[in-house]
Amino acid sequence: MSSVHKAIQTGAGDSAVALQPAVGVNHIFTGVLEKILCLSDFQEHAKRKLPRQLYSYIANGADDEQSMALNRSAFSHWGFTPRILEGVANRSQSIQLFGQTYQSPFGISPVGLAAMWCYRGDIVLARTAQEWGLPAIMSGASLIPMEEVAKAAPNTWFQAYIPGDSPRIIELLTRIKAAGFKTLVVTVDLPVQVNPERYVRNGFTTPLKPSLRLAFDGISHPSWLFGTFLKTLAKHGMPHFENWRAERGAPILSASVKRDFAARDHLSWEHFKVVRKHWDGPLVVKGLMRPDDARLAQKYGANGIIVSNHGGRQLDGSVSPIDVLPEIVGSVSDEITVMLDSGIRRGTDVLKALSLGARCVFNGRSFNFAATVAGAAGVGHAASILRTEVDRDMALLGINSVSEIDSSLIRRTA
Repeated sequence: MSSVHKAIQTGAGDSAVALQPAVGVNHIFTGVLEKILCLSDFQEHAKRKLPRQLYSYIANGADDEQSMALNRSAFSHWGFTPRILEGVANRSQSIQLFGQTYQSPFGISPVGLAAMWCYRGDIVLARTAQEWGLPAIMSGASLIPMEEVAKAAPNTWFQAYIPGDSPRIIELLTRIKAAGFKTLVVTVDLPVQVNPERYVRNGFTTPLKPSLRLAFDGISHPSWLFGTFLKTLAKHGMPHFENWRAERGAPILSASVKRDFAARDHLSWEHFKVVRKHWDGPLVVKGLMRPDDARLAQKYGANGIIVSNHGGRQLDGSVSPIDVLPEIVGSVSDEITVMLDSGIRRGTDVLKALSLGARCVFNGRSFNFAATVAGAAGVGHAASILRTEVDRDMALLGINSVSEIDSSLIRRTA
């Protein structure tokens, strides 16, 4: 049972339809969390707590944010056709991925820099996900050594941006294996750095550049300043990009950060073959949006695919993953596990994606906003909200298990 929350079971099966703080938990965040009724509510609270630079990094998308908006609106183009009088007292939303049982068909996407808005953020996210029986993916652009996260939450998946040459790929894979990660996610949709326009307007740069504006924004957000940033400096020193490569990366203020993130535009399937050759565990490709790429991923040994446009953070104007999901599912065999991220905010979103063939979905922004607002308590509250919505929506759809979800429950409406 989670140290943050406990499930209140009603009815049969393992359906958790309500959750509340466990006895003995520090209730400092209770008043805030009582006001948060859906995942989207976390964003406004996080905006008030964070300096604008960090809020921008989580919240903003690329260019005019067309893709980010489409990621949400696309779900409204699909409608349900619920069953009735099916007897839904034995609901279970558990799933299996790569031999591991999870308690819900959703998880936490990788988001870099999580330790900048939540003290030890990557550990908070991974550990809370494990307590709740959810898959969580640690970002390769994180600021806490992967070894510490793997020790705190051994079932966490690791997401890597593969280097541009074979020896460095092998070195990184060797470190990931030694840390204890079993499932590797390779993100493939970032051959060059994205347009920084919206970040720059809000004062966020890579690397972070000290300025009067940055100092003022930090001082004017004392909860973040003392509870996250200064606490991190005092206990762990200046944050570094710890996991971008096999060796420790540059500090977040170092000019060499740009150089470290460069030299990826020549990556090809040949580099992926190297990963497959030297990684003997489950291998997932994240960032595919085309059926032909999905077929190539399967051909070259991927065990899973995450259909994703990176939350609308990369190529603006790309279609929503939910709209290409059916084509991608139909283009590969049942042996490959198809998942989805980008735009998930509601239990109905989760079930629409599952109806169209996804085995699991992931959300990054909401869980990171939740960690910002209330640390582990916030992440647990976000998990409870989405789990409760999924449970209720399964009942309203007339189904007892995730295995019953199929395309007969959904129709294209626009």
